[in-house]
Parts: sequence; C-alpha cells; structure tokens
Amino acid sequence: MIKRVLLVDDSPMIHNLLRKTLEKNGYEVCGDAKNGSEGVEMYMSLMPDLVFMDVTMPIMDGIEAAKKIKEKHGSAKIIMLTAMGDEEIMTQAKEAGVDIFLKKPFDDYKIVSAIAKIE
Repeated sequence: MIKRVLLVDDSPMIHNLLRKTLEKNGYEVCGDAKNGSEGVEMYMSLMPDLVFMDVTMPIMDGIEAAKKIKEKHGSAKIIMLTAMGDEEIMTQAKEAGVDIFLKKPFDDYKIVSAIAKIE
C-alpha cells in the first residue's frame, strides 16, 4: 500500500500543488528533491513507496534518475510528470522502468487515479 511519497521536480510550484493533492488524499510527502541526483539520494535514504518524477531537471534528468533507482530497487514505483509528451521521451521513460507517464498540467483526479493503478 502506498503511503510515503517522494517528490522530484525543480519547480517549487509543482511541489506545492502535488503536496496539497497528496496530503488531502491521505498520503505523506516524505521528501522534496530539486533534481534527479538529489532524488536518487533521497530515494536510497528514505525508501518511499512512490516517486513523482519530472523529466527535465538540472544536474540529472528524470529518465536517468529513474534508471538509477530501478537498477538498485527494481520494485520502486515511479510516476513521471512532464510537460513534454513526445513519443521518444515516453519510450525512454518506459525503458527506464517508469510505471506511469502523466502530462502536466494535472489535477487531483489524475494524480489519485495514477496512484490507484499502481497500488
């Protein structure tokens, strides 16, 4: 069952929106990372039930971060959130082991539905 969620996105606005949606629906945000490198480190130390990951971030992008997390923890659950939705990025995300690919903008229903699909 998913309870603890790690947010990995370089946008403070996205962190705030996601946090509100998740907490309103009974999930705990256990960490906030601003780039993929921080996200990988936080995943390893916090071991969350789920990761929301942006694609385009400084230092390390979301695809590379997802690969690194999945290499060490194949059962990690990752939902990728992005403003970009081209086929190539979606294919790379799937190859990296991303469970669900969501496009921004998102709403509460999309977030909660995506979590329900992988629980």
